[in-house]
Amino acid sequence: MIKVGVLGSTGYAGAELTRLLAGHPEAELIFLDSRRNEGQPYSVMYPHLRGIVENRCISVDVEGEKPYGDADVVFCALPHGLSQTAVQKGLESGVKVIDLSADFRIADPKVYETWYKTPHIALDALSQAVYGLVEINREKIKGANVVANPGCYPTSILLATYPLLKAGLISSEGLIADSKSGVSGAGRNLSDGSLYGQSNESVKAYGIGTHRHTPEIEQLLSDAAGTPVLIQFTPHLIPMTRGILSTIYAQPKKGITEAEIAKAYAEAYQDAPFVRVLPSGEFPQTKAVAGSNFCDIGYKLDTRTNRIVLVSAIDNLIKGAAGQAVQNMNLMFGLKETVGISQMPLWP
Repeated sequence: MIKVGVLGSTGYAGAELTRLLAGHPEAELIFLDSRRNEGQPYSVMYPHLRGIVENRCISVDVEGEKPYGDADVVFCALPHGLSQTAVQKGLESGVKVIDLSADFRIADPKVYETWYKTPHIALDALSQAVYGLVEINREKIKGANVVANPGCYPTSILLATYPLLKAGLISSEGLIADSKSGVSGAGRNLSDGSLYGQSNESVKAYGIGTHRHTPEIEQLLSDAAGTPVLIQFTPHLIPMTRGILSTIYAQPKKGITEAEIAKAYAEAYQDAPFVRVLPSGEFPQTKAVAGSNFCDIGYKLDTRTNRIVLVSAIDNLIKGAAGQAVQNMNLMFGLKETVGISQMPLWP
């Protein structure tokens, strides 16, 4: 059994990790960290896990000696900035770490510091971190000690866009991504914008031109294109609990056909059990992936406007966070990547 600990276990991503790991046939939860809820039974905070997860929360001193005990892997679901010491300590202790914050996603620490306004003090761990988008970095993840779990918006945008850019079917210029997320993406902590009275029956754009996921998206797209890529990314908050729908607009290279688009996706995702590319003319919806680790992708070559329109849907808490993290763990420990996360989507 893989001995597993979860730092920041009582946030939404941490709770989904705990739920998935509790049902994982090869994982044993040895600690659930929560400074705020130290000593409380986990099921008090998350009653849907009553009788399933009865661990009491502990507060882990990440700066202590051997803070993770006998853990083989630690999932770090702490806010950005706070993850740096926790991940570095795991690396020094010989414990594999999968970090769900942004601290190890961006290779250039100066770019990270510019967007996140936080110094990067764990440069050794950063230099060893592998970006954990399995469908792109599967082989690198298998040998990694530190994995940077991708952000939710980047996951939805990159899975739709990366194969076409890599295959040279679309231009690296003029990319536009319009994404809509449920309110769980804002986290469990109380905030003015996620209050029911203000988010219900309302849709709003935010972080236009400034959202912190932008450099993460651009980093991977630049790798695919072999040249620096900029993207116009606009996220929106919509009144549903979970899910992300991203619509991406790209300029096709001259003479491209839908058959070539389909071929590029088929080649990129032939061994990707969680990516479902829909037939031409069909488009994703968030309900069809809710509660699952799937990413659904649809596409349309609009010859009238000379645009390729890509649409993707994920569950932001599963493929966009916890499910993807478990998928990474499976690869790091030599398991089939679907183990423990093959649950079918919920409907309705």
